[in-house]
Amino acid sequence: MKTITATELSQYLQDNQPVLLDVREPSEHAICTIPGSTLMPMSTIVQRIDELDKQAEIICICHHGMRSMQVAQHLSQHGFENVVNLTGGVDAWALTVNHSMPRY
Repeated sequence: MKTITATELSQYLQDNQPVLLDVREPSEHAICTIPGSTLMPMSTIVQRIDELDKQAEIICICHHGMRSMQVAQHLSQHGFENVVNLTGGVDAWALTVNHSMPRY
C-alpha cells in the first residue's frame, strides 16, 4: 500500500487535487480537519463505497493513520487502484504542517 507523510501531502496538494477522504467520526472532524477533505466515517464506507470514483486518487485520513490504513486496504480490495494512506493522520499534520491545528 502506498503511504504519504503529512509534509509530503502538504507539498503534493500545491499542484494536485486528490480526494482527501477523512474516515474519522463527525465529533473528531469537528475538532480539526485538513482543508478540502471529505468526511466519510469508517463505519459508513461499505454502504457508501459507490459514492467514490474508482479512477480518482484517494488519500485516506484518520487520527493517527490506522483506521485510514484499513479503509485504504478495503478500497484497494474493491478495485480502487490509486489509494494512499496518510501516515500519522491529522495528528501528524498538526505536528508538522499546521501547528495551530487543535490536537486531541
